[in-house]
Amino acid sequence: MERPIWKGTLSFGLLEIPVVLQSAEKATDLKFTFLDSRDLAPVGYKKFNKKTGEEVPWKAVVRGYEYEKGKYVVLSDADLKRANVEATQTIDVVEFVDANSIDPLFYERPYFVVPVDKESRGYALLREALHRTNRVGIAKLVLRERQHVAALLVRDSILVVVLMRFAQEIRDPVEIPAPRRDKRSPAVREKEMELAEQLIQGMSAKWRPEQFRDEYRHDLLALIDRKIRSGRTAVIEEPEVEEKVRGNDVADLVRLLKSSVAATRTRSSAHALSARTRTKTRHHVAKE
Repeated sequence: MERPIWKGTLSFGLLEIPVVLQSAEKATDLKFTFLDSRDLAPVGYKKFNKKTGEEVPWKAVVRGYEYEKGKYVVLSDADLKRANVEATQTIDVVEFVDANSIDPLFYERPYFVVPVDKESRGYALLREALHRTNRVGIAKLVLRERQHVAALLVRDSILVVVLMRFAQEIRDPVEIPAPRRDKRSPAVREKEMELAEQLIQGMSAKWRPEQFRDEYRHDLLALIDRKIRSGRTAVIEEPEVEEKVRGNDVADLVRLLKSSVAATRTRSSAHALSARTRTKTRHHVAKE
């Protein structure tokens, strides 16, 4: 089992459940090393004393809070816990809300909540209660020296806590330059709306997250593989890729929508034909 990110208790009411947090994300980012283009030697990252210019070993680095210009208070790991021991060791559920009432903009990062005792009745009780009531627990949690508001929810047989943004961290949509939904909104013609609705209907599908992948990462790895196989592992100037010019003339809306609807119908027909062909093939094989 991977090393837990956090260890403490999950608390709601008078019930306390010993748990650990484990990341629910898998790192898929490609890691690049900075190199000196002259000899491809790795470029290191040094921590240095800004006063003397000397390199500082990691064991000598401490946290400091600047309370005045050039004056610091040093804080140890023990100090960070001592400030509020309960807050740093508890996922404190303070209320339960309807699962559909939370704006997705508030969700930030998920963690699996794993019981220390695999046979924990309290854990199973909370999980099933959340599932049956379609509720999400709203909790307070201190993680990495910062207090978070978090959502506690159920996924299959495990509890998940999702760190959330505070309301003040989300910009008011009014600040963003976009067409408004009031009398000042650009006029939308009924024909355009009908075609847009047809397009949405034609493109509607069941959410299947497994069908999506990071295509850019895949293509970049393919490019890296081609460079390795051709022996071109040093810096090589690649030809510039011509960017597509995209039009957005209002006069083209109806034409673009009609073309999109037609293309969607063509794809749907092709998928249906392919599905029928596969079905017939299975029946034919089964008879044989």
